[in-house]
Amino acid sequence: MLTLTTPNIEGKKITRYYGIVSGEAILGANVFKDFFAGIRDIVGGRSAAYENELREAKNIALHEMTLQAQQMGANAIVAVDLDYETVGQSMLMVSASGTAVFYE
Repeated sequence: MLTLTTPNIEGKKITRYYGIVSGEAILGANVFKDFFAGIRDIVGGRSAAYENELREAKNIALHEMTLQAQQMGANAIVAVDLDYETVGQSMLMVSASGTAVFYE
């Protein structure tokens, strides 16, 4: 599945728009506990463990969005946007959204 942040596909013609698709992943409080407990992993102000968790959440959100587009019959998703939001005091949500399309 072609997944792009741009609103069109250069050199291709979008022949059908299916609509908005999205996917979400929420990281629970244990990520933050692990983050602070594993402070020794921080090198140069970065935590590899925390960054890996965020990357995994992003991949889950993108995968869910792709599955939804495939079920609609799309072969691409354009105008993809990734958002990171805090939920409450101890959770982080990663959401991905875009427009499912069919191109030739």
